[in-house]
Amino acid sequence: MNTRNKIFCLLAILITQSAVSQSLAPREVPAKTIPVPSTVSPQMQAIIAQPLRTNWDKPPTTPEGWKQLSDGIATTVAPLIPAMSDRMGVKVENSTLNGVRIYTITPNNITPENSKRLAIHVHGGCYVLNPREASLPEAIFMAGFAHMKVISVDYRMPPEAYYPGALDDAMTVYKAQIKLMDPKNIAVFGSSAGGALTLEMMLRAKKENLPMPGAIAPGTPMSDVTKKGDTFQTNAMLDNVLVSPDGFCDAATVFYANGHDLKDPMLSPIYGDLQGFPPTILTSGTRDLLLSNTVRMHRALRRAGIEASLQVYEGQSHAQFYRDDRIPEVREAFEEISIFFDKHLGK
Repeated sequence: MNTRNKIFCLLAILITQSAVSQSLAPREVPAKTIPVPSTVSPQMQAIIAQPLRTNWDKPPTTPEGWKQLSDGIATTVAPLIPAMSDRMGVKVENSTLNGVRIYTITPNNITPENSKRLAIHVHGGCYVLNPREASLPEAIFMAGFAHMKVISVDYRMPPEAYYPGALDDAMTVYKAQIKLMDPKNIAVFGSSAGGALTLEMMLRAKKENLPMPGAIAPGTPMSDVTKKGDTFQTNAMLDNVLVSPDGFCDAATVFYANGHDLKDPMLSPIYGDLQGFPPTILTSGTRDLLLSNTVRMHRALRRAGIEASLQVYEGQSHAQFYRDDRIPEVREAFEEISIFFDKHLGK
């Protein structure tokens, strides 16, 4: 190659590199006001219009502080459970199973096709929130809308137990149930940290050569707690629940992880081997900080050849699809999951 051609090649490379560099530059978005969408029910509009979560940027800094916050949430939610259970037509009983605290939610009317089925629930709360009765709303909604028996795992949380305490407790319950019934008749579900735990349970089951359940429903899962994903930026300060990638939920997860590598698939299941997972339905909202976590997990499952369905609801922030059983979109979300379970669970 002569000198002139070498110069042309070098210029072409420099121009290409410059173009790539410019194309990867971050997008600057002007400040703007986002109205409450008119395309959702009035009840959901009221939820969307709520201000940012109080103290989202002031997480506790001590184990005692986290426990106080968690206990306060449980105390607030507990009085709401009886009326919620009555509306949904379910009975709630607490007990222990092989040393793990559980709630059994039994519908007054279990449909014939669900008579030999069970759903195992792992609650959300960034691994440190929603103990005791605060864990129950999502489980009650599933039992009531799906007319299916549910066992909700009131797993240990910091400072009682750190990683992998929550996963260990959930697996203890799962192992007990697969000894009693066909695993294909079992569903596993949960949202946020509960969505991540649902996925982590499948990874642990694979590792321990345990049979998979018939279907799973991880809602808005914390599938990558390293904070990768587009909507950690695009939905920051728009999601009125999690608010920011650097908010209380990130601090809570770090507290739970207790120094463990956040990229470990048992904390960030997006990095795990998803081959052989059961059929999966994922749920999120357009304002959810974890919409990208949900979308990326859906695509990862599809690339692994897994049947996976994705439902995304208009205007909703993190996990608002189980905020209140009287909201039309909440009923719709759980009925979609119920249909998915009915399709894939054994009879």
